Amino acid sequence: MSVTLGMILEARERLRGVAQRTALVPFKALSDDNTQVYLKTEGLQNTGSFKVRGAYIKIASLTPEERACGVIASSAGNHAQGVALAARTFGVPATIVMPAGAPLSKVMATRELGANVVLHGAVYDDAYAEACRLQRETGATFIHPFDDPMVIAGQGTIGLEIMDDLPDVRTIVVPIGGGGLASGVAAAVKMLHPNVRVVGVQASGAAGMKASLEAGHVVSLSGAKTIADGIAVKQPGELTFAMCRAYVDEVVTVDDDEIAQAILLLMERGKMVAEGAGAAPVAAIMNHKFDAAGKVAAVVSGGNIDVTMISRIIEKGLLRAGRVSKLRILMQDRPGQLEIVSRIIGSNGANVMAVHHDRTDVDLDIRDAILEITMETQDREHASHIIDALREAGFTVY
Repeated sequence: MSVTLGMILEARERLRGVAQRTALVPFKALSDDNTQVYLKTEGLQNTGSFKVRGAYIKIASLTPEERACGVIASSAGNHAQGVALAARTFGVPATIVMPAGAPLSKVMATRELGANVVLHGAVYDDAYAEACRLQRETGATFIHPFDDPMVIAGQGTIGLEIMDDLPDVRTIVVPIGGGGLASGVAAAVKMLHPNVRVVGVQASGAAGMKASLEAGHVVSLSGAKTIADGIAVKQPGELTFAMCRAYVDEVVTVDDDEIAQAILLLMERGKMVAEGAGAAPVAAIMNHKFDAAGKVAAVVSGGNIDVTMISRIIEKGLLRAGRVSKLRILMQDRPGQLEIVSRIIGSNGANVMAVHHDRTDVDLDIRDAILEITMETQDREHASHIIDALREAGFTVY
């Protein structure tokens, strides 16, 4: 079964009063005279992610007999909450299989929506295999997170909303895991406005769709490792692969450092909490992964980031941006050396956050010590300036 424009238009009508029509807001931090960036704020959607759109449309299409048997799904988190909410709306029992490493916040939120949660495997694909096994045992309807026409039609409503709000958009940027969001958005846009470009963004550690498009057929990666758990998928779907090949103009990748930096930018400049998958399109724009001239709409697909992960991601983003620097300084083990180092750092406008003094390293000369310093700096250039000043004062800096 293919996805038609009529299915997406019908999905839009069914979602009225169920899914929020999220705002498309300008993002000045990445805009200039050549590029105007807008953010589609799906992190403000019900359950904090776009996934409720497709899940609701799929469950709405089931017969009463199918609903009575319940539904089952596999998910890294966001699809789980979408299915749980939609199932609760229709009074349908739901079982969700999630990877054992899924963010605790997503697991708890899914259970709070009334679903039975089963934790299994290390990544989404392991959870998917277990969900398929349970489906065969129970006879419940499997709600695929991406490779299903009704799910794709639901996600495609985002494309309709972007075109309504920004008719002269030149490029729409979407994250890709299994490809359901990209397939739906690209199909909706291209069927109505074929000149609008659609760019997909994958995490470099889980770029299954990009590898499949380059190979000309669906391929399965040996692993999927990225902080963007929402797009950590080893193998795209057959239908989503065919639709991305037909409708997506380009697929680019971003690494975890770039994603972390994008999460940080969205927090600081956009006052928006985004999970890794949601920040991936912003990371692609930030790092010039494609031609972003004109009006660009980036789909920030979700905001369900585990609070225990936020501090690590912020630290990673600060380190990459040069706003936090960690130095190892070899110095003579005598009074006044620490004071000199502190004075150089302070006089150059940086702030010392942590200090560790070590004279016990077996590789050190008996007269030397290692000073480990973590400092706040403005950017990489500022950090380099301080390192140069320390070296000019006679210190060896690693």
